[in-house]
Amino acid sequence: MYQRAGGIVTPLITALFAFVVGGLVVVATTGKNPLSTYRAIFDGTGLNWLFPWVSGVARHDAALNLQQTLLVMAPLMLTGLAVAFAFRCGLFNIGGQGQYTVGTVVAVQTGIWFASMPKPAHILIAIVLATLAGAVWAGIAGVLRATVGAHEVITTIMLNWIALWVASYLVGFGGPLQDKRFGAVNPNTPDIVASAKLPVFWGDPQLQGLHIGFFIALAALVVFWIVLSRTTLGYEVRAVGFNAEAARYSGINVPRSYFLAMAISGAFAGLAGAIDLLGWEFHLDLTVVQSSQIGFFGIAVALLGRNSAVGVFFASLVFAALLNGTSARALDPSIFDPQLAGNLTRIIQGLVVLFVGADLLVVYLWQARRKLGLVGRDGLEPGKEPAAS
Repeated sequence: MYQRAGGIVTPLITALFAFVVGGLVVVATTGKNPLSTYRAIFDGTGLNWLFPWVSGVARHDAALNLQQTLLVMAPLMLTGLAVAFAFRCGLFNIGGQGQYTVGTVVAVQTGIWFASMPKPAHILIAIVLATLAGAVWAGIAGVLRATVGAHEVITTIMLNWIALWVASYLVGFGGPLQDKRFGAVNPNTPDIVASAKLPVFWGDPQLQGLHIGFFIALAALVVFWIVLSRTTLGYEVRAVGFNAEAARYSGINVPRSYFLAMAISGAFAGLAGAIDLLGWEFHLDLTVVQSSQIGFFGIAVALLGRNSAVGVFFASLVFAALLNGTSARALDPSIFDPQLAGNLTRIIQGLVVLFVGADLLVVYLWQARRKLGLVGRDGLEPGKEPAAS
């Protein structure tokens, strides 16, 4: 009971600390009221659409904002799962950004090819190939860890840089994927064909409405939970994460678990790249390739969500709300400068990573509370009688 309570309380305390410190930064640097700032950010997320008393134009604007928040939430869920699955095997996958980038590159090229293919088949092929590309990219780090013991933190960081510069070459000036119609003016790829675009189920497709990739991300959460909790593979992954030597002694193939854990993690990140590219980006731009941070936000999502499916869901919602609520489009500049608010989001992200170590403190406090509860007000342990005078 105490462990489960700590699993719920710790993320709440972590998020609360991060927002409190972020509010102090707002007061110290700008003199703005942090409560008014957070209220404006909340309204910019569109979550006020859930309140029945919001109506009229405000409700219409809230719906548009909420669609954008959920658009960001979908890839954050998947990159969070990419980090969380590896964590459960005792591995730290820092390479979610590179795996995401590889997924976008494969998705855009697949989305340009096969123009005569039926829409469902085209979408399926693009998603599958992008997912496999992410799995292969992360699997490289898994193989190196399993065979020569190379630490996955180092190898995934290096693979991030390789993915970044290979994608920059492919998309950039004179690259093989660059749209030659624009020459040296605009380094990006051509748009994917209509048959590869994910259908929009809420909102206007011309205004980046919410597409079915959101449901794909939710399905990935279910797959994550089933694999870890209801399969032999998940048992082996968790056993290796608890104690690799004990798992090896019990007959579990530890190198195989390392490889599969990294490959599955990369598959989640590659899928994130696919749904972003097929859902609303529709082409790759050199600036976006070099500035995207969605994979690194996945680390904070996994840490705040404590590597669980439910936790990743709510943590991704928090960070998606922050990212969209502090955007120039959603935040009222008369209340707070959106450019400063974007930095506030990064501050809160860093604080979440910093405060995630608070779980040790929370567990200690719970244990201390339990011990204090065993002592009565008269200073005697329950069930004991006072000594005779």
